[in-house]
Amino acid sequence: MGDDGLRRGTDLMRVRGVDERAVMAFTRFYAMLEADATGHILEDTIEPLGTVHALEDIEITDAEAREALATTVVLKLNGGLGTSMGISGPKSALSVRDGLSFLDIIARQVLAIRKECDVDLPVVFMDSFRTQDETLEILAKHEGLKLDGLPLSFLQSAEPKLRADDLTPVSWPTDPELEWCPPGHGDVYIALQSSGLLDTLRERGYRHLFLSNADNLGSVCDPRVPAWMADEDIPYVAEVCKRTRNDRKGGHLARRREDGRLILRDSAQVAPGEEEFFADNERHEFFHVNNLWIDLDVLATTLADRAGVLELPIIVNRKTVDPTVKDSTPVIQIESSMGTAIEVFEGSQALFVPRDRFRPVKTTNELLLVRSDLYELDAASQVVSLIDHDEPFIDLSSDFKFIQDFDRHFPHGVPSISGARSLVVDGDVTFGRDVVCVGDVKVRAESPRVIDDGARLEGDA
Repeated sequence: MGDDGLRRGTDLMRVRGVDERAVMAFTRFYAMLEADATGHILEDTIEPLGTVHALEDIEITDAEAREALATTVVLKLNGGLGTSMGISGPKSALSVRDGLSFLDIIARQVLAIRKECDVDLPVVFMDSFRTQDETLEILAKHEGLKLDGLPLSFLQSAEPKLRADDLTPVSWPTDPELEWCPPGHGDVYIALQSSGLLDTLRERGYRHLFLSNADNLGSVCDPRVPAWMADEDIPYVAEVCKRTRNDRKGGHLARRREDGRLILRDSAQVAPGEEEFFADNERHEFFHVNNLWIDLDVLATTLADRAGVLELPIIVNRKTVDPTVKDSTPVIQIESSMGTAIEVFEGSQALFVPRDRFRPVKTTNELLLVRSDLYELDAASQVVSLIDHDEPFIDLSSDFKFIQDFDRHFPHGVPSISGARSLVVDGDVTFGRDVVCVGDVKVRAESPRVIDDGARLEGDA
């Protein structure tokens, strides 16, 4: 505990070749962890976000769009393995729609924008040590995606997982790589520096960086945002959407009472007993989409002023060393969120965007939505909604949690849900071909059950 745990952790990081700025960030978070920091943001310290500017109110010409795109870079966070869905490789390699992976769709989206606007829009992926090789292998299939002088991928940092009982680096001889973890996507700011990419982008004249998760198929680069930022001299923009009942667990922005700054509160930062406030869609009516825009010059200056570390809020993530083995050693992963940087930059803004900019797949519930008849991919590989009402609420039981089980229960594809308000499935239920769900549907099974081909499900089915 204490100095010994920290020393062993930082020694391991240095032997691995981790950048010293990442070691500094780890040291800071370790001290906070020792001081029993929880990272909790109490409800009585914040106020609701209030009125925000809307994307639909920003108008630019085609020439202004090309000008904005010419100085913008797309950065996709791609370090996740999707272990919560039973995926062993990069989550972004999952076949998500029409036989295409997240990576395939992202590549097609970027190439379509380049062709439509006649501009070389760069895309780069921040990978972890577990995702980079397979990611580059998939992206290599998309001719012309890589631009001369710019990488397609750079690595984020790595840090040791800490034993929950004494905060020393965990040992797991069965698979030593499981002793390490990425330090959350808040590490992107350090990784941009240590990779040299931040300097390279600025030297080549790029002004704005668009960051989003690789598993959000709606996060397509929109030139209106960097054009607005340049015109209004805005350093940082966070996209928000109107909350629905599917979004009650998503992080939200709020105003800190102490200084009026915008802050992000993720689910891991909610204090015990305050879950009802966090999930209150009327009080906190917008959720944080995790699509961010940053002025690269302001970022570089801010990092230089802070010795390369933005000092983001801590997130304490409690897991087991092997996420697939629930009785393996309990560990703590010290993390930070890139979206919490909104409180660092004076003049940061929230921007209300339409729902089509948020098409994530965090669980098999959301995978069902994206694979369903609610959506289609258009000619530019953008996910287009085919309905004019809210998405139905989806709740699949643990029988569907892992992708292998999900596919086994939907051997002929997911049911039609365009006419459904909700679909709740509890138990070992296998769906036949061309099943249609209407209204509020609940399907339960005490023992294995098969839904017939062509069945129409309504109510308690």
